[in-house]
Amino acid sequence: MASDEKGNRKFECRRALEALRNGVPNRDAVKILGCNQPDVESRFDDMLTRASDTDSPPHGAMGMVVSGDFGTGKSHLLNHLEVCALSKGFVCSKVVISKETPLYDLGKVFKSAVDNGRMPDRTGRLIEELGHMLKPDSPRYANFFQWANETKSNGLNQIFPASLLVHERSNDFELNNEIEYFWSGDRIKVTRVKDGLRQIGQLQNYSFRAPKARELPPQRLRFVIELIKAAGYKGWVVLLDEIELIGSYSQLQRGRSYAELTRWLGKAVDELYPGLVTVGTVTGDFAPFVISPGGDKKDRDYVVPKLAVRYSGIIPRAETGMRILEQECIPLKQPDDTEIQHTINKLMELYSAAYEWEAPNLKAEGHGAGYQNRMRYKVRSSINQWDLLRYYPDYVPETEGDEFRHKYEENVDLERESKDDADIAQQ
Repeated sequence: MASDEKGNRKFECRRALEALRNGVPNRDAVKILGCNQPDVESRFDDMLTRASDTDSPPHGAMGMVVSGDFGTGKSHLLNHLEVCALSKGFVCSKVVISKETPLYDLGKVFKSAVDNGRMPDRTGRLIEELGHMLKPDSPRYANFFQWANETKSNGLNQIFPASLLVHERSNDFELNNEIEYFWSGDRIKVTRVKDGLRQIGQLQNYSFRAPKARELPPQRLRFVIELIKAAGYKGWVVLLDEIELIGSYSQLQRGRSYAELTRWLGKAVDELYPGLVTVGTVTGDFAPFVISPGGDKKDRDYVVPKLAVRYSGIIPRAETGMRILEQECIPLKQPDDTEIQHTINKLMELYSAAYEWEAPNLKAEGHGAGYQNRMRYKVRSSINQWDLLRYYPDYVPETEGDEFRHKYEENVDLERESKDDADIAQQ
């Protein structure tokens, strides 16, 4: 092996180990360790196939939710699915549900998905790259342009087809940049788009007012999915990690989150997003603890009356979202002793290559169903032992750990911020 190639391999192995040591697997780690969730992979592959079927395209979005306890490999799985999606010509975005990207706020989740979007063959800003890839003289673009202008059927405000035409024909770089940021989730003055229409002699063909802020997120989502396909990709895969964090929301916010999850998974009967594929992850105890009438928060009993006061129109979606989390999650397959030992053997080769040190074999011992039998514990424990043995060969390491349980405690600050966001959206 040439010195440069050997150095690159060593760097790749160390980068993968650092990610695994910190419990956050990266693409290097996923590539080396692979994934052993055949049921999820098979279903995901089927959704990608259907989403990319041009002869019989899907009527709407498709999705699934995967459940598993902390440390069982949910994030690792999403990274693996991302690699699969990119290899099959899909744009892919991973969004971690958090205070900054609350699931109940479609605008913020959409913005995060755009900001974190990855393309199979490009590394720039998603919308900017997509804009550069549009070919106005192609049949694909012609179909996209025609669809965008059918605003009575697709539900878009005319600012979308108008801005698309300006983007196509205008030589004003600054204006086109503003349009791309608008498509990405930022604001734009209607006068700017109309100025662009005037420059290209098309102002008389478009008549529109500024859309209301609350109406834009679903329209942007629909538009960008079609933009992605017009640029030559198969569709858009969105990976929603750590859905259980909605347990820290207020009851009203959780109800809105269930409704939004229904949208992302393609279960909202009145909205269609063909080409969108969504996979979410959630802890296994979320539904019993938060949704079930026998749990602590009893959302199944209390969310609907709460929504009826201000958001009665989304009640059917919220009920669907709760049902999905209660009944339709796909549990992660737990690795057996043979699979665990196989993973440790791969890690041993990885560690040896990273540090040019012959890592000793470690036997995978079963510890029952507790945290010590979870893959994250096995991986980090093995790496920690090799770290110690590399410096202290005679040392006999013993690893101790504590069980992690997610606490579904409500955050009062989120309720206040949600009210402020709602007031802004109404303006």
